[in-house]
Amino acid sequence: MSTVGSAVRSRLRQRLAGWPLRRRLLVALLALLAAVCLIVGAVSVLALRGLLIGKLDAQLLAAGERSSSAFLEPPPTQRPPDTGGPGFLLAPGQGAGTLGAVLRDGQVRVAAVLDPTGVARLLPDRADHQLLGLPVDGMPRTLVVAGREYRAVAVPTWRGDVLVTGLPLDELNATVARLGLVEVLVAAGGLLVAGGAGVLIVRATLRPLRRVAATAGRVAELPLDRGDVALAERVPEQDTDPRTEIGQVGAALNHMLNHVAAALEARHASETQVRQFVADASHELRTPLAAIRGYSELIERRGDAVPDEVSEALRRARSQTERMTSLVEDMLLLARLDAGRPLQRESVDLSQLVVDSVSDAHAAGPGHHFTLDLPDDPVTVTGDATRLGQVLANLLANARTHTPPGTTVVAGLAGGPDGNGAPAGARIWVADQGPGIPADLLPHVFERFARADAGRSRAAGSTGLGLAIVHAVVAAHGGRVTVESAPGRTVFTVHLP
Repeated sequence: MSTVGSAVRSRLRQRLAGWPLRRRLLVALLALLAAVCLIVGAVSVLALRGLLIGKLDAQLLAAGERSSSAFLEPPPTQRPPDTGGPGFLLAPGQGAGTLGAVLRDGQVRVAAVLDPTGVARLLPDRADHQLLGLPVDGMPRTLVVAGREYRAVAVPTWRGDVLVTGLPLDELNATVARLGLVEVLVAAGGLLVAGGAGVLIVRATLRPLRRVAATAGRVAELPLDRGDVALAERVPEQDTDPRTEIGQVGAALNHMLNHVAAALEARHASETQVRQFVADASHELRTPLAAIRGYSELIERRGDAVPDEVSEALRRARSQTERMTSLVEDMLLLARLDAGRPLQRESVDLSQLVVDSVSDAHAAGPGHHFTLDLPDDPVTVTGDATRLGQVLANLLANARTHTPPGTTVVAGLAGGPDGNGAPAGARIWVADQGPGIPADLLPHVFERFARADAGRSRAAGSTGLGLAIVHAVVAAHGGRVTVESAPGRTVFTVHLP
């Protein structure tokens, strides 16, 4: 039983936990009022019944005295022979419904009830055992005789007989029942009125809390992860009174928002400084890197005048210079995208862009098998053709870099809805049959300088910025890029509006 009770309580708590505060307060209020009404109603009904039974017992004792007087009159010396009839019920003052019975030697000699016309009606024999069970002590008791409830008293006579007198409880029970019905109706009406009033009161009381929650909800929807965030949302002053519980919550929320706003401003200032530094450093590095590369090429052109060791060193220096130049260009592009530099807006034929990108990738990685999956009709979008070409080039270079030679890489294109509820647009995907991306790295592949483990090597000198550039360029076009990976298949999908 305790286990069942615990399960029921646990289930009830779980169900109540999902209710809003307004409903719980209203239900608790109505439950309390219902309990009060029930207690008041039960006490009043019991009190009234006790009062009415006290009055009825007084009437019963008076009726018993009248029956005794009629039963014992005239004196014994003048009493006619006992006929066993219920004549004592006809004593003056007896009311309709009065019960009278004479018990002698453990048997019911006569039992009758006075009807409304003043005639004594004999009771059936099945009432005998009920009458015989009444204690002979002169105390009123409740018993049921022939399907009817009575208050009855049994007193002994001088001849050894027992005289039973009873008064019906029909009218008393009807009065108590009417009172109970009235109380139920009044309580129901009161609960309805209290429920309606409670809804209005609780709604008005919780209105400040809803305003505080609305402020918190608006703050939660703000993009706080990056950029300049104008955190102007605050709880209204009327909801920040420290004398109330809701006011304390509102004041605490405002205090927290002030701290968050200050932190966001400091973070944005720091990010701005970092972006500016990266942009300036990248811009300044382009000139010396171009000079180093030019001088290296100039010296290499002298051919025999340069020893083989120096020529090899110059070749490697030029290779590293090209790699560093690529890294600087990527960092400068990301800095410009972070700063919100506008992109070119022109009609771009994605079909031709995919074909050209795959051709370039095939030339750069002849050891891989590049294939196309294009629709019959051209797909065009509005955007920056150069940057979108860089997106495709980075995705194809990523597939080439992190998969072994002989891997098949598919570049696909489609237009219209994707069937998953996304709006109409263009979708570009690059799929490879490589070893896949480790599960712990998958959520971070679009972060800057994200590195894969040995499963997707960096043998080709990856900077770790290629996929970050893909994400930034696609986001600047109002699109999104997703990745799905498992051993044997990795798919990057670009969704463009």
